[in-house]
Amino acid sequence: MEKEKIKINTARQTLYKIKHNWQLYVLLLPIVLWFGIWAYKPMTGLIIAFKDYESTKGIMGSDFVGFKNFANLIVGYQSVNFWQAFRNTFIISAYGLLFGFPIPIILALFFSEINSNWFRKVTQTITYLPHFLSEVTITGIVILLVYNGASTTGVLARILISMGIADDSGMRILETPAFFRPIYIVTGIWKESGYNSIVYFAAIMGISPALYEAIRVDGGNKWQEIKYVTLPGMAPTLIIMVIMRIGKMLSVGYERVILLYNKNTYVTADVLSTYEQRIGLLNGQYSIGAASGIFNSLIGFALVIGANTISRQVSKTSLW
Repeated sequence: MEKEKIKINTARQTLYKIKHNWQLYVLLLPIVLWFGIWAYKPMTGLIIAFKDYESTKGIMGSDFVGFKNFANLIVGYQSVNFWQAFRNTFIISAYGLLFGFPIPIILALFFSEINSNWFRKVTQTITYLPHFLSEVTITGIVILLVYNGASTTGVLARILISMGIADDSGMRILETPAFFRPIYIVTGIWKESGYNSIVYFAAIMGISPALYEAIRVDGGNKWQEIKYVTLPGMAPTLIIMVIMRIGKMLSVGYERVILLYNKNTYVTADVLSTYEQRIGLLNGQYSIGAASGIFNSLIGFALVIGANTISRQVSKTSLW
């Protein structure tokens, strides 16, 4: 009886809150509908990963095959290409985390040390600008820097050739598998570092000035201010961003990859998103593509859970 009374009281309280705050729920309704239509409803199509999907039969009419598509990916006829794409995705993401993650933090530290407001705004605007350019524009600029159709060799390619890092022409650089990952990572750093620094700059601005004054009174220098005040003050933000970044380790976007890679660089450039696009859409193997997507999502989910658990145990800071 007590449990039933508690349930009834809880339901009444909920209805009371909805009745007296209905305006907020009306404002929330469009967002809920958007997620329902565009995020959750399409998930019903994932069932084709467990079927031998045929477009003529439809999703429900296709034969159920269980985990056969996953077996084909992991140990079957698609395993070679799938694990190559999996490895490339993980390596590119790891390089992006290793080399790309610190750059926005360093930029935010630089911005916080600029005393002139107008100069800081100008530099921030310059670094933010590439984020608002499309991937087509960004990759077009990169390709022109490496390979100029008129002179066959771009400015960047000439620098690499003069340093002995590359040889022959700029076009050969774009067709060399070993150069794809560095080009991809550097392009991503250039495009997103300035915009990503906003979060860290906001975290720095949230640190109490009294802490800086205290360390200056104690004779601390600029490096000690950063080490003992700025970085510890940014720590919760850094941890949350690392956890979120780890969760996206297997989510390398296909746009930049498709615009930069070619058949000669598949061995290092083909990632899970391009593999799914090529197998699922171009080759018509929708079930295999869906199975690859589910496998990718499960690994990403496991990485987020693991990173969050470790962070909660070590630093007491976590997403949940």
